[in-house]
Amino acid sequence: MTVEDDRGIRIARVEVTVYRAPVETPVVNAFGTMTDRPAVIVKVIDRDGAQGLGEAWCNFPTCGAEHRARLIETFLGPLLLEQAFDSPDHAYRHLSGRAHRLALQAAEPGPLAQAIAGLDIALSDLAARRAGRPLWAWLSPEAPARVSGTGASMPAYASGINPGGAVEQAVGAWDAGFRAFKLKIGFGSERDLANLAALREMLGGEVPIAVDANQAWDLDEAVRMSRALAEHGPHWLEEPLAVDRPDEEWLRLAQASPVPLAGGENLRGRAAFDRAVRLGALRVLQPDVAKWGGLSGCIGVARAALAAGRRYCPHYLGGGIGLLASAHLLAAVGGDGMLEVDSNPNPLREGLAAPFPELRDGRFVLGDAPGLGVEPDPEVERFAVLRLAV
Repeated sequence: MTVEDDRGIRIARVEVTVYRAPVETPVVNAFGTMTDRPAVIVKVIDRDGAQGLGEAWCNFPTCGAEHRARLIETFLGPLLLEQAFDSPDHAYRHLSGRAHRLALQAAEPGPLAQAIAGLDIALSDLAARRAGRPLWAWLSPEAPARVSGTGASMPAYASGINPGGAVEQAVGAWDAGFRAFKLKIGFGSERDLANLAALREMLGGEVPIAVDANQAWDLDEAVRMSRALAEHGPHWLEEPLAVDRPDEEWLRLAQASPVPLAGGENLRGRAAFDRAVRLGALRVLQPDVAKWGGLSGCIGVARAALAAGRRYCPHYLGGGIGLLASAHLLAAVGGDGMLEVDSNPNPLREGLAAPFPELRDGRFVLGDAPGLGVEPDPEVERFAVLRLAV
């Protein structure tokens, strides 16, 4: 391909902005607490001035956002300016290949993968905008039946329900239009079971309520808790074990648990996901487009999961650009998955993705605007703490 080939991608500039929004109520996980809401937003601009937006995962550690932005500024961004690319996937493979040895040398495969994922989302958004098509349609020309002439929609669930005030948070999410939920657990069996029982009593027996342990338990505790939780009918049990536990532990838990197991947000690389699909312990696969793979990597994982009879439900907990990318990918691949939407207040969710999609009857609705179909609201710029460019 030559630079003059209009079908290709030639990047002239890469911009990256770190946002930090204060929150009144911290977001609590079994392994840590978020005292503000960060986001790393990438903008790629091609030689004709067309733009695309992406987001890199940056929630932990607390200094992680600035570090990932610097990786883009000093290393990955310049690599995009070196040559023209046939497609976002071509650029993704180029960046991943060039970063491989640095990831080994620095022992930082995660941060580099997350920065590459943000760039890939931005390149995919750029390509879809240039094609004049919504991202879900650009990703999958043979769009599934859920796609209509006015856009695409998928069921969404309210996640991030904290151990303190779980019922009140779920009531607020119900009033906002959600009809499925996910409770954070891993805070001691008494508290976990009491919270799930209270949610089940309040929401009724038919409403899906998943639970997420965030890798909190060893095998014996996971088996015990899976059986105790089952009394309240959880939709799935997410990350009950550390992601690096041996395959035999995951298989033993899957055989013992009355509740289907879910995971994938902390897997990295196509080989790891293919192995998880072959192993069969996880019934729900949850890759995170901003954490590994971007759209170029995760679309193959999602299709492989569906082909193997698994359920694809993208993981996501961040700003609005990554959320929209997750929604477009889910719309493109189809299946019976649900979109994860954090139910905690976060001005970087709606503010970075305006106009923010509607939630109708428990479904997240995408439109037909080109690309992601959103832009940051100027009001959100008050949360910017670092701006870099290549």
